[in-house]
This record gives sequence, structure tokens and C-alpha cells, in this order.
Amino acid sequence: MADKVVKSDAEWRAQLSDLAYKVTRQHGTERAFTNDNFPKKPGTFACVCCGAPLFDAATKFDSGTGWPSFFQPVEPDAVEEREDRSWFMRRTEVLCARCDAHLGHVFPDGPAPTGLRYCMNGVALTFHPEDE
Repeated sequence: MADKVVKSDAEWRAQLSDLAYKVTRQHGTERAFTNDNFPKKPGTFACVCCGAPLFDAATKFDSGTGWPSFFQPVEPDAVEEREDRSWFMRRTEVLCARCDAHLGHVFPDGPAPTGLRYCMNGVALTFHPEDE
């Protein structure tokens, strides 16, 4: 993993859309079925904040939740996990390991081979097709 990306709040606000800022920097959540319109082709999903590669398109699956879902990150150290006790729930938050952007949560109800469902906010991701 490359060096940590650290920016001021003003720099993040200038770089990101209002929704991307709310989700990635303020630990928000986008509405379901609003940002999972990525092409179905080979490529990599990267962090919208710092460009770090996070998920391979081959690990994406339709979870029916309305958010992009993956069964594993591109590399184990691409993401970090933290306990999240907000909203009177106990969940595991997923963050970009490079810039600490909030991406979503991981749940133990995904498909084989991992049994995990990385339920990500689409606005926190950018898609880079393999052929570019």
C-alpha cells in the first residue's frame, strides 16, 4: 500500500461531490439503488478519494441490496475494518487503507469462496475498465 493520503477538510470538500464527501469523509450512506450503475466488464473499482485499487470487477455480485457488493478486496491490505456501533447496531465498517475513506460495511452473508459481502457505497468508488 502506498503512503497514507492526508488532506484537510477543505481539500476533500473541493475535490469531492457533496454526496461523495458526506459518504466518504462523514461516514454517510447513499440511498439504495442510486449508484450501482457500473459497467459489467473486467476492471478495477478504486477509491473515489485517492484512487487506490480496492475491488476487482470479477468479485462483484448482485446482492439485491441496491449497493455494489463484492466477496473480497483486490488485496487484503487494500481496506481496513473497524467496529461500528452507530444506529444501535454492531457492524464492521470498511475503509480505504490509503486515505481512511468510509466505503461501507462487510457482512458474513456473501457467496463462496469467502462468505463475505463487502456492501459498498457506489459514490465511494470509481470504475477503471481493464482495457484502459
